[in-house]
Amino acid sequence: MKKIYLDNAATTQVRQEVINEMIGVLQNDFGNPSSTHSFGRSAKTILETSRKSVAKLMGCNAQEIIFTANATEATNWILKSAVNDLKVERIITSKVEHHATLYTVKNLQKQFGIEVDYVNILPSGTIDITHLVTLLAKSGKTLVTLMHVNNEIGAVLDIEKVGRICHQHDALFHCDTVQSVGKKEFNLHELPIDFAVASAHKFHGPKGAGFAYVKKGIVLQPFLYGGEQEKGLRAGTEAVHQVAGMAKALELSYEHLVEERQTISDLKSYCEEQLKLNFQEIKVNGSDTFYNILNVLLPFSEEKTAMILFNLDMKGIAVSRGSACQSGSVKPSHVLSEILAEEDLKKPSLRISFSHYNTKEDIDALIDGLKGI
Repeated sequence: MKKIYLDNAATTQVRQEVINEMIGVLQNDFGNPSSTHSFGRSAKTILETSRKSVAKLMGCNAQEIIFTANATEATNWILKSAVNDLKVERIITSKVEHHATLYTVKNLQKQFGIEVDYVNILPSGTIDITHLVTLLAKSGKTLVTLMHVNNEIGAVLDIEKVGRICHQHDALFHCDTVQSVGKKEFNLHELPIDFAVASAHKFHGPKGAGFAYVKKGIVLQPFLYGGEQEKGLRAGTEAVHQVAGMAKALELSYEHLVEERQTISDLKSYCEEQLKLNFQEIKVNGSDTFYNILNVLLPFSEEKTAMILFNLDMKGIAVSRGSACQSGSVKPSHVLSEILAEEDLKKPSLRISFSHYNTKEDIDALIDGLKGI
């Protein structure tokens, strides 16, 4: 049975070139990058070359890139440090953010008593810009944290517009760019963003590697203590092979971006077309969504909701109900809860997310699998 992977918003298949790059580092450049002998210097060179490569692709300085284990860690560090070190008194976010943001914000509210405001979400899944402006009119040191591409429905934030509004009100802007890095061009120095985060495994790199962008001039305190690694901000011996793999993955993602974006966009269009053809009452959750994410409300009965993923999995087809962090949960998606009516929340919604490794045959198999249910 051929296995079909249509859950690329959860994680992606590692490119073979990335695997080869990591194996080479593991075999030949195993030195500790903090050591001064030749083995250490060789590892350090790979580390800093990778940093320069990531920075160049993201349109920023190498000094503004801090390597982390993942974007969740980076978001935790940035938000906590904003409250502790930058004296942020209020955070503006939305109820459709990733739990890495939402749970961190709730913890900061509980621990430090900071004020938290949630910007309204429109039926399209995007934020209400007018409401954001109203919220920013309040006084007090503020940080706005909003994601670029929603990981469940693919709603896209106009980060240039939002960032500009934030800076007009002297607010800091943290953007979760996990779903868009490697899939869209970036020039961070031309964007009004103070902080951005990414995870390598979302752009065909290894798990366990990510980075934070911290705009030059913003001083944060260390996230981990114990060494001088990452400018003293994140102590611990760096996973050089993971970082090298991440840099290679990002390089390849942008090298092939134009053709792969077109391939994936065509697949998404084909999938939506076939779903609407075979299931007359199907609805797409969100509008004007990112090119690799399709979230659909299926016209199936409520009792079939619990078994739909199981049945597809038995046919070798991987999709998800929402975020990979909560796809096993029986609770409705916190994202869909903001945009769907109560009766629609009881029906099955599927997140289908694509990569350049997918084919039209994969889509046909998904349609057949759903028809079987």
